Amino acid sequence: MISLTKFVILAAAAFGSVQALPQSMPSSTSTAAAPPAPTADQSQLFRDLFSAPTAIKRFQRLLVSGQGDTLLTGDALRKLTVFSFNNAIPAPNATGGATKAANIETFPILTGLGISTTLGFLEPCGINTPHVHPRATEFLTLVDGANLKFGYVLENGLVGAGQNPEIAGTLNKFEGTVFPQGSIHFQFNDNCQKATFVAALNSEDPGTSQIAQNFFALNAGVVNATLGFPKTIDGKNIEEFRKYIPANLAQDVDVCLARCSKQY
Repeated sequence: MISLTKFVILAAAAFGSVQALPQSMPSSTSTAAAPPAPTADQSQLFRDLFSAPTAIKRFQRLLVSGQGDTLLTGDALRKLTVFSFNNAIPAPNATGGATKAANIETFPILTGLGISTTLGFLEPCGINTPHVHPRATEFLTLVDGANLKFGYVLENGLVGAGQNPEIAGTLNKFEGTVFPQGSIHFQFNDNCQKATFVAALNSEDPGTSQIAQNFFALNAGVVNATLGFPKTIDGKNIEEFRKYIPANLAQDVDVCLARCSKQY
């Protein structure tokens, strides 16, 4: 039986991610604190927005007083047209940082506009673990920090059999890169200072699927067969391993932690 730490490294390597030793291994797989359930008014708002025949009708539903044809003013208008990325909340037990997203759910004015934005706040040695956006291409810009490593893998067939398909690089302040729709990608703050990135996505509902976390949600037999370690990892212990997959933005990578004088 291999150790749990080595198992996590093998799983990460299988997906082309940074081979990282997690500082903590929480069971949660959420990328940020879950938003509150929609209220009755919010549910009605979305029904109105989705049924509006034109874009201007959507804007009227949002921004014009229900009592007439007058534009909202003051705090009422600001609440619907200004999104704050302050006070991002990490996922439960996650130590590597936090993200906050303006999307159709959190900022309804984006409905029908085909755009959303996420800000990521990475702690030193923090990693935004490998994930996919099923409905959007992402353009990510580092706005604070340095030496932000990234990598992504496109669909099958980019290179020959047995060749490394990972497109990898490093961003410094005010540099950006693109992650094509559906590509598996990550960001790693290989630095002893915090880093902040802005990710623009060409969908108001881009979605996010964490690769390792969701892979281990599959049938144990499929996971076992895919990893190809029937003598060391089998259906008897897959359930045990699931709870050790780190949450998104898990703070890890032993070399960075040692360089920054951080402890496990």
